Amino acid sequence: MEVTRSNFKDHLPKVYQAIEDADFLAIDGEFSGISDGPSVSTLTNGFDTPEERYQKLKKHSMDFLLFQFGLCTFKYEHTEARYMTKSFNFYIFPKPFNRNSQDKKFVCQSSSIDFLANQGFDFNKVFRNGIPYLNQEEERHLRDQYEEKRYQSNGSSATTYISPNAPKTPSSIPDEQKAFIEKIVENVEAFLGDEAQKSLELEPCTGFQRKLIYQTLNWKYPRGTHVETLESEKKERYIVISKVDEEERRQKEQQRQAKEQEELNDAVGFSRIIHAISTSGKLVVGHNMLLDVMHTIHQFFCQLPDELNEFKEVTTCVFPRVLDTKLMATTQPFKEIIYNTSLAELEKRLKEAPFKPPKDESAEGFPSYNTASEQLHEAGYDAYITGLCFISMANYLGSFLSPPKDHISARSKIIRPFFNKLFLMRIRDIPYLNLEGADLLPKRDNVLHVAFPKAWKTSDLYQLFSAFGNIQVTWIDDTSAFVSLSQPEQVQIAVNTSRYAESYRIQTYAEYVERKNVECQTKRKWSEDGWKDLERKRLKTQYNSYIPQSPRDFYANSFAQSYVVKRSMSPIQEETMSDDIEEAQGQTAEDPSPPGASDPKKKTKSHKRQKTDTDPAECSKSDSSPLFEVPDTW
Repeated sequence: MEVTRSNFKDHLPKVYQAIEDADFLAIDGEFSGISDGPSVSTLTNGFDTPEERYQKLKKHSMDFLLFQFGLCTFKYEHTEARYMTKSFNFYIFPKPFNRNSQDKKFVCQSSSIDFLANQGFDFNKVFRNGIPYLNQEEERHLRDQYEEKRYQSNGSSATTYISPNAPKTPSSIPDEQKAFIEKIVENVEAFLGDEAQKSLELEPCTGFQRKLIYQTLNWKYPRGTHVETLESEKKERYIVISKVDEEERRQKEQQRQAKEQEELNDAVGFSRIIHAISTSGKLVVGHNMLLDVMHTIHQFFCQLPDELNEFKEVTTCVFPRVLDTKLMATTQPFKEIIYNTSLAELEKRLKEAPFKPPKDESAEGFPSYNTASEQLHEAGYDAYITGLCFISMANYLGSFLSPPKDHISARSKIIRPFFNKLFLMRIRDIPYLNLEGADLLPKRDNVLHVAFPKAWKTSDLYQLFSAFGNIQVTWIDDTSAFVSLSQPEQVQIAVNTSRYAESYRIQTYAEYVERKNVECQTKRKWSEDGWKDLERKRLKTQYNSYIPQSPRDFYANSFAQSYVVKRSMSPIQEETMSDDIEEAQGQTAEDPSPPGASDPKKKTKSHKRQKTDTDPAECSKSDSSPLFEVPDTW
C-alpha cells in the first residue's frame, strides 16, 4: 500500500492496527546515498572496530535522506497455517511546517539516484507528496512555540498557559512603536463601544507588532474579547478581535487548541509510525539493517549520539528487539548451505531444499507481491521478502527440535540468540554489533598498521612486504593501511626491519589500538576539563551562588513519555498472553535443549527483564539453553 502525504491521515489507523495485530514487523529503507566521501570499501574497512564503523557511518552517511520506508507486518493464522501480510510503502520528505521551521538540507549521491531511477523509483512522489516528519527535539520546540503563542493570545484569562514568572503588566513598548499601539487601542475602544459591531480586523503587521498587540490587549481587556491571528489569501497575517462572553471564549479556545493539535500531529507526520513501532515492543526484522536503524533514529527520533555505547542505549529504547537476517544467514547452521546472502539471492535460496517457503497471503485491501517479478528496491517489497526469509530460516531451525516443528514463532527461544545483533559488513572477525553488551575484541596478531607517503600505491606495499609471502592490504586512507601477514610470528620481524626507516612506519595492531585509545582519552579529558574551566570562570563572575539547572531530560517529551507509559510490562510478557491462546489451540511445546547446547551469555540490564519472561509454549522447565547461539568467534 503506497502512503504519501495526501493519504497519510486516512491510512494511519490501518497502520496502527496492522502493527498492533502483528506477530513481528519487517522494515527496509531506501536512501539518497551511502557515503559522502570515502568509497564504500573504505567506509567499511575490513579491520574496523565497531566504534570505528559507527563513527564512519555517522560522519559520512547521515547527511543523506531516508526517503522511502518499507513496513510489512506478519500475523500467523494457526487454522490456515499461513501468514497474513500487510505491506506499506511510505514516501518521506522533510517539508517545512511553517516559515519558522528548520529548512533541512540533505545530499544526494549520483550513483544511488541513478540506480534507483533505473529501478523505476518515482522521485516525484517523494519531493511533491512525501510525508513530513519531526524528531523529538523539533517536536518539543514546536510545542513550546504553541504554548508561547497561547500565552500571548490568551493573557491573564487563560491561567493554564501563564508562566508564574509572567509580568503582570505589558512589557515595555519601544518608542518607535508607541504611536502604532496607541492607534490600535483607540480602534479597539471604539469597537467595544459599538454594540452593533461583533468583530474588528486589524491591518496586517509584523510579528513583533502582533506580539505587542497581544500583550497590550490582554492586559487592558482581560475579559470580553478574543484575539487571534489569521492568514489572508496573500499569506499576510492579521489580527481579528471578537466580542465574546466567557463561554464563547472557552469554546473558541478549545477549537483553536484542537486545530493546533491537528497541525502538530501533521507536522510530526511519519515519526508517529516509528513511535507506534517502538511502543509496540514487537520484533523488528531487517536485512543488513545497521544503516536502516541509524537513519531511522537520526531522522525520526534524535541526533545520533557521539559514542557507540550511547547509540546502543538509544537503539534498544527505540527498538527493544531487532533481528538481522543477513547475520542469521551467515551464522551456523545456515552459513554452510547459503553461499550468497544478498537479499534477492537469499530469497531464492530459501525456496529450495532443505528450506520450505512459508505460506502467506496479503490481507484484503493490501497489495499482493509476486516474488517472481522481483520488485527489488521498493522498500515495501524488500521488507516483505525480508520477513519471508526470516520465517524460512526460523522454521528450518525447528527441524532440529525433538520432535521437529514446522512453525517457529517470533517469540521462540530458539531465535533469541540472534536478537539485537546487527551485521557488520566486510569484517570477518567481528561479524556483528552487539546492542546488548560488549563487542567482540579479536587479537588480530597477524595485522600491521603501516603509515607511508601519499604517493604510495598498493604495489609499493606488496614490494615492501615481498619477503613475507602472501599478504592482504586494506586501505585506511591515502597515507595508511592495514597489512595482514600469513603468519603471526612474522609480525615482529617486520616491525624490527622498519625501525630505522624514514619514509614509512610500521606498528603492530595492538600498538595502533593502544595509541588510538590514548588519543581518544586525551581528547575526551581535554574536552571535559575545558568545559569545567569555562564553568569555573563563569561562576567567578557571579555575585550570588548559582546552582546549575539540570538539563531537560533527553527523552522527556511526548514520544518517550508515551513509550514508557505504554510498555508497562516487557514485550515478552505482553506476547505471553497471546501464547496462552496459541497453547489452547493445540500448539505443541518445543524442547530447545538438545545435548551439547551451551548456555547463552548473560544479557545486559535492558535484556534481563526479558530473560525471565519465558514463552510457556516454547520453553522447557528442565533446561533453558537455546539450541543455537551466535558465536563469539567466527
